[in-house]
Amino acid sequence: MEKTVEQLRVSKEEVFQKKKKKKLINLLEPYFYIVPCLIIFIGFTYFPFFKTIYLSLYNTNAQGEMSSFAGLSNYIDLFKSHSFINSIIVTFKFVLVTTIPSIIIGLMLALICNTKLKFKGIFSTMYAMPMAVSSASAAIIWMLLFNPGIGLVNFILKKNIGWLTQPFWGFMAVSIVAIWLNICVNFIFITAGLQNIPKELKESASIDGANYFQCLKSVILPCLSPTLFFVLVINIINGFQTFGQINIMTLGGPAEATNVLVYSIYRDAFFNNRFGMASAESVILFLLMLVITLLQFRYEKKKVFYK
Repeated sequence: MEKTVEQLRVSKEEVFQKKKKKKLINLLEPYFYIVPCLIIFIGFTYFPFFKTIYLSLYNTNAQGEMSSFAGLSNYIDLFKSHSFINSIIVTFKFVLVTTIPSIIIGLMLALICNTKLKFKGIFSTMYAMPMAVSSASAAIIWMLLFNPGIGLVNFILKKNIGWLTQPFWGFMAVSIVAIWLNICVNFIFITAGLQNIPKELKESASIDGANYFQCLKSVILPCLSPTLFFVLVINIINGFQTFGQINIMTLGGPAEATNVLVYSIYRDAFFNNRFGMASAESVILFLLMLVITLLQFRYEKKKVFYK
């Protein structure tokens, strides 16, 4: 009898331990699935990010090794540098010049293809095709188009413009390439947003006597505002991170007219071997993008309407 009671007690403890172990496994199981993603994020995002902040506080040698503690002197020297201040101004100008036209043109093309237009499938494919072109390939193509001697642009305009040799035209050239690359992305997202607008709303507006432009103002754009907000955010972020076409077409010139902040970071790190200074510039770029994004999301609550 005593053995039976003891066996029952042991059996209950074993069942309890098994349940406890199973409960622990069920609790930890979801986290096992995200371990590969965590490893990738830690290795390629979080570690480089905190390493950059750490490196920005040090002076480095030509091999990128930390030589001495600099504190905030790298940041102070940057804001005393005319070249760095110019790169910030050029970056904001570049973002402004490229973001607004690319969104407006993408919106116009999406609205055209959203109508009962013949062969709109072919036009949609043509508008979306630049998405398959890398920034490096696009830069090479446009360099040939902007060539002052054999370029098609000067031939059509019947002028001899130094697109890549004059400061103003150099800035406009890289901006045109950025706009051309962004239009296709904007077109795709806005087209998807237009297709999600309920037809009943547009039909109701037309029954009430609204013409196309009144319907556009009162129905389409308000319903499209979440998509437009998303497109605005990604265009601004892409504008701040633009590098490929500038590196190939102008190398930050002429006369630093296209020396955006990302190219300035690249130049300081890999040409001037000032890795600490380049890290400080990267931190400043991150803070600028963070502040602008937060301001956008604060403004979003007032102007974006969700269905």
